[in-house]
Amino acid sequence: MWQGLLLCTLVSLAGIGAAALPGLADSGVSPLVFALLLGLVLGNIPLDHLPGRLPSRRFLERATPGLAFATRWLLRGGIVLFGLSLTLEQVMALGPRILLLDLLVITSVLVIGYQLGTRWLGMDRETALLTSAGSAICGAAAVLATETTIRARPAATAMAVATVVLFGTLAMLVYPLLYPLTGMPEGLFGIYIGATVHEVAQVVAAGDAIGPDALANAVIVKLVRVMMLVPFLLIVGRWWLSRTAEDAVESAGRPAGGMTIPWFAFGFVAMVIFNSLVTLPAALHQGLVVAGQMALTMAMAALGINTRLASLKALGVKPLILALCLFTLLVLGGGLASLALMG
Repeated sequence: MWQGLLLCTLVSLAGIGAAALPGLADSGVSPLVFALLLGLVLGNIPLDHLPGRLPSRRFLERATPGLAFATRWLLRGGIVLFGLSLTLEQVMALGPRILLLDLLVITSVLVIGYQLGTRWLGMDRETALLTSAGSAICGAAAVLATETTIRARPAATAMAVATVVLFGTLAMLVYPLLYPLTGMPEGLFGIYIGATVHEVAQVVAAGDAIGPDALANAVIVKLVRVMMLVPFLLIVGRWWLSRTAEDAVESAGRPAGGMTIPWFAFGFVAMVIFNSLVTLPAALHQGLVVAGQMALTMAMAALGINTRLASLKALGVKPLILALCLFTLLVLGGGLASLALMG
């Protein structure tokens, strides 16, 4: 057990260090992404060519239980602690139309993305759903939470995270260029950013490039989208079970007829409520937030280590095509929806 946790810790610290390097610190790319990439490199070292008694080979082989613990329990714990980044006051600050806007964006991207992926592109359901969830809700965190609920393959999860990173990074470049062309007020453009950009860090980077009003609104709207992860997980868990039952197959190791209830989602809500009602000492609050971020980073590192590049290659370019279609939908459809509901 300890070998795997130590390995995840070292890879996570390396990822955090890489994200803080000059030239990368302002890129908006989170340490989770660097941990995933470093884990991919480490996990794909050809052990078959190493001597059987080599200490490094034995260490990696004994790391399996710890890696499993990280991808399951540290992931859940990190999502629960993520709730300390949000309060109910923030959710309600911009009024009920924000909820409607976020709900419209999330529902449209999920439904259209899944249909495009499975019917038009012929993708497997796991990859289509994970890619759509990452684009619709909150990037890598949504992908990981969905993976936990449906118990998807590591390769599908890693590919979905890769698409979020690619097009979320593109969004940070595109949105500041779009701002003067849209004619939107700064505050409204911030709402548009929060409703359509993938990751929280990417939202912050894009909003900050526009101005303080845009940044404030973008973060609030984005955090409302994050809150919608909870009902999504509950709905998708039930829906996934019904689809697998129809096909008379077992869903990723679950016996047909059983359902995985994402209890960690309720923990996330509990943390949001707690954060709204109780004021913790600043040092303690920040420590818990950092602990949650570290747990998610370690889970991402373990995911990378467990993912084989051959599996990613087998998925082909279809996830990238789907993510491009969803990015276009977010930019165009999200802009129109923001104008219609909030303009």
